[in-house]
Amino acid sequence: LVEQRARMQSRGEVVPLAIAAADPTAARQSAAAQGFKVVAVRGGAPWSPLVALSGLRLAPRAGFSLPLFCQELVSLLDAGLSLVEAIDLLSEKERRRSGAQVLTRLRGDLQRGLSFSDALAQQPEVFAALFVATVKASERTGDIAQAITRFLAYRQQIDAIRRRIVSASVYPLVLMVIGLLVAAFMLLLVVPRFSRIYEELGNELPWLTRVMIDWAHVLDDHAWLMLPLAVALLGGGAYLLSRATVRGALVRRLWRVPVIGRHLALYELARLYRTLGMLLDSGVTLPHALDMSGGLLSPTLRAGLAQAAADIRAGQPVSRAFERHGLTTAVSLRLLGVGERTGRLPHMVQRIALFHEDELGRWLEWFTRLFEPALMMAIGALVGLIVVLLYLPIFQLADSIR
Repeated sequence: LVEQRARMQSRGEVVPLAIAAADPTAARQSAAAQGFKVVAVRGGAPWSPLVALSGLRLAPRAGFSLPLFCQELVSLLDAGLSLVEAIDLLSEKERRRSGAQVLTRLRGDLQRGLSFSDALAQQPEVFAALFVATVKASERTGDIAQAITRFLAYRQQIDAIRRRIVSASVYPLVLMVIGLLVAAFMLLLVVPRFSRIYEELGNELPWLTRVMIDWAHVLDDHAWLMLPLAVALLGGGAYLLSRATVRGALVRRLWRVPVIGRHLALYELARLYRTLGMLLDSGVTLPHALDMSGGLLSPTLRAGLAQAAADIRAGQPVSRAFERHGLTTAVSLRLLGVGERTGRLPHMVQRIALFHEDELGRWLEWFTRLFEPALMMAIGALVGLIVVLLYLPIFQLADSIR
């Protein structure tokens, strides 16, 4: 999550703007596409690899739940209340201080005569740019409730695929941690006890057993240093992962791995098409929708999207521009062509996103079913190797007695 300071064109004041983007450059481009003049860019909370693979948040957690606000607002509008009446009611019933401040300011902006989208835009740290753009497009038709419902559906789809990736990542990480803890327990406690039994054998021990025992002695003799060193290594790793340059280098290496790189691209394309479909369905123009969607992509695909947007503005068909700059698959290319011929491009873009999400979900299921047993076998092999090396001298002694 990237936090920016942007100058509002309408009032000329400096306000904070929160934008989901891969790096500061993408944040600047996204803000400029929305008509802001960027003063400074600052990174947000420490980055997590799981968050990067599962999707960036659409808005910061400022004590105000945007999905809950949307659900309550839609319910009140469907009940027949006007927009101002609905905001007044939500503001009066809000008990959390942070949420009450947001709604009070929103109500004040509406009473001063601002449109709903302009009032939302006054608090960019709370209301995502995609949400504001969706509401702004709906104000032309007067169907704000349907636009908010559409945004909620989009948010739920993005959150669903994120939960899939996170759930597929948690179990392997837990297995790895448990395996490392078991190996550390054996090296720090079990192996030193066996080494006392083998002291009289000296050089008669197998070479691998001697190496393992020597390492165990080193760890045992410097146990007071091992814990601070492990904490320092973990802290250093977390700090490096919080640096944009390090994250970029890691992501570029992952993109070079054939299978992983292909599915990373598939995930980003699914998110791109899902965002485009929601914006186009809300009435946002295609060039503006492309500009707003660019900040959600990695640098690998973001440059291609910018070039494709330039080609589309020059008059090229969407399918040809996307194909030329690597933003299509075989299926998406055909569906884009169908959408252009039938005039149902927003619907086809949503179909493409759904197809890619299903394909990604099937691959995640296959990967976890294959990777988890392989990881368990690797952990079992590591622990089994330590046990075998510990008992190998006993087996040799038994053979010599025979």
